[in-house]
Amino acid sequence: MILIAKYTIILFGLFFIFIGFLMLFNPTKARETLRKAGSTNLINYGEITIRMIPATALIIYTDLSKFSEVFKVLGWFMLITSLVLYFVPRHLHHNFSNKAADLLKPLYFQFIAPLSFIIGAIIIFSIT
Repeated sequence: MILIAKYTIILFGLFFIFIGFLMLFNPTKARETLRKAGSTNLINYGEITIRMIPATALIIYTDLSKFSEVFKVLGWFMLITSLVLYFVPRHLHHNFSNKAADLLKPLYFQFIAPLSFIIGAIIIFSIT
């Protein structure tokens, strides 16, 4: 179980790095993707369920990570907020993502892309 959690966390870090590249080089696509959050039942509940996988991995791997308290808090935060999102009406989730996409212009995605690289690198560094 620990090994599965470790590799799940590595994939989670790589996901952040990939998203950083998407935001940097194709911010319009990143914005379009954000607009899709909660748009259909499949996307909404699939997104929430998939989000619970790295959350659980962070919790499982807490004691072995370099930043155990951060892993514990982040993992539980992601897991609890995911469970809450199961009960929030889908249209509210979708409306929120659309408002966020309206606020975040493509240039803003490019500005925050380095933050995604840093988060991904820290996540991977934390388990090695």
